[in-house]
This record gives sequence, C-alpha cells and structure tokens, in this order.
Amino acid sequence: MDARAALHRQECTPCKGGTESLKGDLLSGYRKQLGEGWEVVEETRLEKEFRFPDFRRALEFVNKVGELAEVEGHHPDLFLSWGRVKVSLWTHKINGLHENDFILAAKIDTLY
Repeated sequence: MDARAALHRQECTPCKGGTESLKGDLLSGYRKQLGEGWEVVEETRLEKEFRFPDFRRALEFVNKVGELAEVEGHHPDLFLSWGRVKVSLWTHKINGLHENDFILAAKIDTLY
C-alpha cells in the first residue's frame, strides 16, 4: 500500500487547541504523501486548484467535498468559479497544518 492510500484510509480526529502545527521535515513528509498539485503555503495552509469543463461539474465537486467534510468533521474553504474549484485546508484551532488536513486532502483527491 502506498503512503497516499494510507492517508486516504485514515479518519480525521478532533484537534485540540494547543496542539503544535506541522513544521519542517514532518510537514514535507506529509506533503510528499499527497497527489500532484497540492501546495503548502507559508507552512500554514494546503491548497490545490481542480479544473472542470464547466460550472455544473465544478459545483457537483464542491457538493461532494462538502459531504465528505461533514462526515470527517473537518471543513475546507472552497472557492468556486466557472470550471475551477480551489480548496484551501488548515486547522483553525491551531492556525496551521495538522495531519487531518493531509487526510482530508488525500480523500478529496479520490473524489476528483
């Protein structure tokens, strides 16, 4: 089983304030487990843009991601425009990146 599949099979767990955000090599290690296109921005957010042939398919993707977010209890920011959806993930309680962000990113990739 590859590392990305391992992330995809995990569940998001509640994060408590005071938990350290991922930094440095640990952060890089998690990033390497994701598919192409995910970018770590300022060590605080994960972002990826998904492309679609029209608005309807982009909207359908947003709705699927929304359903997944509800199941996981972890909610990304979603930016919808014609043929594009930008996903931005971070853990608000720690104002940075947590393992949950990478788990959800791997699961979002499977919806695309």
